[in-house]
Amino acid sequence: MPLDYIHCDVFAAAPYAGNSLAVFVDPPDLTTAQMLTITQELRHFETIFVWSSPEPNRFRARVFDLIEELPFAGHPVIGAACAMHRRAGRDADAVWTVELNEGRCVTVAVSEARGTLQGKLDQGRPEFLHALADDEIAPFAQAFRLAASDIAAHRPQVISTGLRYLVLPVASGLASARIVVPDLEERLAAIGADFAYLFDPATMEGRHWNNDGIVEDIATGSGAGPVGVFAVRHGIRSPGEVIGLQQVHFIGRPSRLDVTVHGVADEIARVEVAGPVSMVGHGTLDVLPGTDG
Repeated sequence: MPLDYIHCDVFAAAPYAGNSLAVFVDPPDLTTAQMLTITQELRHFETIFVWSSPEPNRFRARVFDLIEELPFAGHPVIGAACAMHRRAGRDADAVWTVELNEGRCVTVAVSEARGTLQGKLDQGRPEFLHALADDEIAPFAQAFRLAASDIAAHRPQVISTGLRYLVLPVASGLASARIVVPDLEERLAAIGADFAYLFDPATMEGRHWNNDGIVEDIATGSGAGPVGVFAVRHGIRSPGEVIGLQQVHFIGRPSRLDVTVHGVADEIARVEVAGPVSMVGHGTLDVLPGTDG
């Protein structure tokens, strides 16, 4: 049977910017392998499959990147909430509850002004995990073609608001950074991290790749929360401040993620990640993976 999807751009005030996304609404029963194959076919950084709930403003979701299913991701959840809001014909602002695949629920506040949708994701209370020891900093810097002296004067740390990111503050060399080791995923796993996010504390520009280093992300919602938390914890930014995080300089595709950290530096209560979402169009898959059409 045909499979319809919504194409939107997240963290973009206009189409053909930000991080693109395919949102499949109420698809038929699909296997995990089929959903991964569809994601790989469409080649967005991530794709989300959602199922409506009998409860208003609520849906269940499964998120995939080009390699695997993820327990959480920022830009797909924000994009899906805005797509469901527009699809439902909501005129007023609403808070959508998203049930993720491993039982976690998050909320996205959706508003619309002058035709522009905005989603604000509450990522909850962060977890502060492994902080790099002195002798761990240089090997991780070198994994991104950096020297230990390129790391800013803030200790890198693994922080999670759903996915565990090693936050690496980079004082110099961010523009030329790239993954140069074949085993980054194993190195990250050894310190309890899923991914790494590099950012310049002076400009709040950041970079993130899949762990194989082949694809660079355009705007990383799940990484933005940990980066904002890191910036507040280290006094780089203030609690309650709207922190504009950008990845545009290195990708050539405009985007902006607004991060707000609530609480105080030593006791952060929650972090929100927000941005505009632009609806681009619709598509249909006439043949599903594993069928002969």
